Amino acid sequence: MSASDSDGVEVFGLGGWTATAATTTSLLSVFCSLPGVFTARSGGGARSSIHPFPFESPGAYGMAGLIRVRESGKGSLLPVRGSSAARSPPASQVAIRFTSPLFRGAKICSSRGLVTAALEVSKDGSSTVLANRQPSKGAIETLRNADAVCFDVDSTVILDEGIDELADFCGAGKAVAEWTAKAMTGTVPFEEALAARLSLIKPSLSQVEECLEKRPPRISPGMADLIKKLKANNTNVFFVSGGFRQMIKPVAFELGIPAENIIANQLLFGASGEYAGFDPTEPTSRSGGKAQAVQQIKQNYGYKTVVMIGDGATDLEARQPGGADLFICYAGVQMREPVAAEADWVVFDFQELITKLTT
Repeated sequence: MSASDSDGVEVFGLGGWTATAATTTSLLSVFCSLPGVFTARSGGGARSSIHPFPFESPGAYGMAGLIRVRESGKGSLLPVRGSSAARSPPASQVAIRFTSPLFRGAKICSSRGLVTAALEVSKDGSSTVLANRQPSKGAIETLRNADAVCFDVDSTVILDEGIDELADFCGAGKAVAEWTAKAMTGTVPFEEALAARLSLIKPSLSQVEECLEKRPPRISPGMADLIKKLKANNTNVFFVSGGFRQMIKPVAFELGIPAENIIANQLLFGASGEYAGFDPTEPTSRSGGKAQAVQQIKQNYGYKTVVMIGDGATDLEARQPGGADLFICYAGVQMREPVAAEADWVVFDFQELITKLTT
């Protein structure tokens, strides 16, 4: 595509494709399935200027239609489509890649340079990249007959990454978000990333409590209904998370999950509430720990079939021998290609699972 006048806006990705609209006030549809940072160029010829901006995942904010545009080192975050789950993401998350192959377009409708955008997400779930979008009969039967389903919490049960929210609240957002990205894709051992992030945050008990009060976790659409359906099928539900028990308990309470069904990391505090570290004996504090957690659940309850649902590398690891019998990658918030590629089943909407449990 090419600009029709000198005030054109050109948007292009690292994959080499480009798309251009006639003016900065035009609606610009950008079709892509590629990760990376996208760049917009406004103006033509000698007057053109470059404005790099990373896309934020719309799913991470409840399909609220949020995008961050950084122009000359400054950022503006503008919600352009209403949502009850909408909340401005932490500034630290500006550099997180948008990777979902279901992202079909961005409409840039700018009146002040490149500062406003709306996001559209495909609802049909089609993708030429993911062969495991359609579950096998065996996968469906495993889910239907499961004794228990274990859910990751961050970016699965809830729309947020709890540790990133806490870090941003405590003023250590950017550095922590970089470590989170490494941990979730499995490029560094989880225990290394956890220790590094907490050493940057060092949250006090009062900061954790205040963060929960001012930034309550947002439950992912369809999660409550899915849990109800699982319980109706006599399937027990567990939360198995690398997040923090103190931040997960309110979510579990709201969804009717008992505290004894939470396996998560434990923050430690001194007598005055100062940060004192974390409990390294929790299985989810290290890589491979979720497989161990699932094994414990099987042994403690005598379960034969357990399903793991999550978005990250540690969730995929739960499918080790003796661990989860099925791994379902939930990519409705964050799409992590290496994880999705190895999953037994990839879903972008929990209604997909509810439907398979019903029909």
